[in-house]
Amino acid sequence: MRLLHTSDWHLGRSFHRENLLDAQSSVLDHLVETIRTEAVDVVVVAGDLYDRALPPVDAVRLFDRTLARIHATGARAVLISGNHDSMARMSFATDLIDASGVHLRSSMDGVGTPVVLEDEHGPVAFYGIPYLEPEIARHHWGLSERGHPAAIGHAMDLVRADLAERPGTRSVVLSHAFVTGGEPSDSERDISVGGASHVPQAIFDGVDYAALGHLHGRQTLSPAVRYSGSPLAYSFSEEHQVKGYWIVDLDASGLSGAEFVRAPVPRPLARISGRIDDLLSGAEWERFTEHWLQITLTDPRRPSQPMDRLRERFPHTLMLDFDPEGGAPERRPVTAKVSGRDERAVVADFVEWARGAPVSEEERALVDTAVEEVRLQEGAR
Repeated sequence: MRLLHTSDWHLGRSFHRENLLDAQSSVLDHLVETIRTEAVDVVVVAGDLYDRALPPVDAVRLFDRTLARIHATGARAVLISGNHDSMARMSFATDLIDASGVHLRSSMDGVGTPVVLEDEHGPVAFYGIPYLEPEIARHHWGLSERGHPAAIGHAMDLVRADLAERPGTRSVVLSHAFVTGGEPSDSERDISVGGASHVPQAIFDGVDYAALGHLHGRQTLSPAVRYSGSPLAYSFSEEHQVKGYWIVDLDASGLSGAEFVRAPVPRPLARISGRIDDLLSGAEWERFTEHWLQITLTDPRRPSQPMDRLRERFPHTLMLDFDPEGGAPERRPVTAKVSGRDERAVVADFVEWARGAPVSEEERALVDTAVEEVRLQEGAR
């Protein structure tokens, strides 16, 4: 049996206010094509299907269209909800859609009850463990301990108990969790509320393959325990991550191999730094003109209108930081009295204090205009 392991689609997510729906659609096009070309039997999606509990309509349509296209390839699909998804909403009508070959597991009541699929070697049991909020799981199952290890540990006890009743059955677990040894990025939501957030890798012992979700970088914690990572980068900390999905093969005895398939990059991202004049004129920066960029300016003094100037060459600049060479200049404390002073002088002092350079004549003219407009508005009241 051949599996495609993916996770963390985060449909409906934006990237520093940039709408990612077209990029997500492009990556899912590639995913469906990979299912066809790699003759995938089962697609496993390990949570965070959406980016929030109430996803936008366009994201729901993309999800619906993608499931229909996966079904049209002849592959089955097993999916779980993640910490960004609504467990209750994602469990709606699951019994009905099971008949279509799409199996969405988003309820604690179903943990330990597998989706059983067959190949030429016999049955494979797929166990879905949706993201478990520790306190909710503790009350639901009457657990004495708090935290993610207790919740997922109990879930895996249910899995192993069921598997013990199925001698010779191969097994796959889908889980959305932070496993010890995994490397996080800046784009995962913190799940530390409710006790210990990390779970040990050994918690998944006893199954042939654990398809993990939550961390956005692909990772191999052991041959049988892997993160696929997100198919797109969702933070600049993922600049160097390779995105895609695992193709996992099961033979008669269990796991026989795994190979990573790279996903397309709709728009690369990068972090660059330097003085603004160098960034705007240097030939070495030309290759970044179509990237999403986080730019750090190192000029000794903060340049005027830096974002507008940078976007003339780098139209997809999303973040701008200032880290002057030699450290930030020491600023004198603002001790001058404001009361009774001319507004123009107050603004000029503030600009010089914040930027380390006096206002220009052009800026002074803008301040004069703004002050006069305010006075006229006050006089009309």
